[in-house]
Amino acid sequence: MIKCNVTVCGTVCRQAQMRANKEGKQFISFGISVVVQAKTGINKTVEISVAKDGDNQAELVNYPVGSRIEVAGVLQFHKKGDALYLNLSASGVNTFNAGSQDAIIGTMEFRGTIGKQVEVKTDKKGKPYTLFSAYSSEKDGDSYAYTWIRFMQFDTTKADWVQAKAGINAKGDLQVGAYNDRLDLTCRVTELTPWEKKAASTNQ
Repeated sequence: MIKCNVTVCGTVCRQAQMRANKEGKQFISFGISVVVQAKTGINKTVEISVAKDGDNQAELVNYPVGSRIEVAGVLQFHKKGDALYLNLSASGVNTFNAGSQDAIIGTMEFRGTIGKQVEVKTDKKGKPYTLFSAYSSEKDGDSYAYTWIRFMQFDTTKADWVQAKAGINAKGDLQVGAYNDRLDLTCRVTELTPWEKKAASTNQ
């Protein structure tokens, strides 16, 4: 499980239209393109699919392709094969004074499994911090797809249970970057607790 409470600033790139979910409830759907900054090399442009509750057809004209927009809501990542899809359930939309700088800013809630390595390093001030990667899995046809997040935990001593293959519940600040034409997702941890994994779980 990966859920992020975010504010996204970008450009409308897919025409707004009315759609309906499985229960028949209508919502407005459109796409936003966001340029994600790379630490080195080429920046990456990603498309975020936005869903906003509403059944007013007249509202569609508020989101013309090419316009700047700021959307607040819950962002979720879905992996299918090698593709990573970003879906944003909007709680608020600002089209009047959206900023000119693309951004994805917010916090992350994560439940998943630590990978093969947990490192304790020292920062420039001589203080230790913990660094590891962990994955969340979801069903993709007959197999599973895995989304990896890098975690950094400062200002605390590593707990003994934080080790390879351990289940975690984590909360923290979301950082989105790009590396080698892929999204680089990082969480600066503010809260970390064990997760007791269930054998039958299909979404970790």
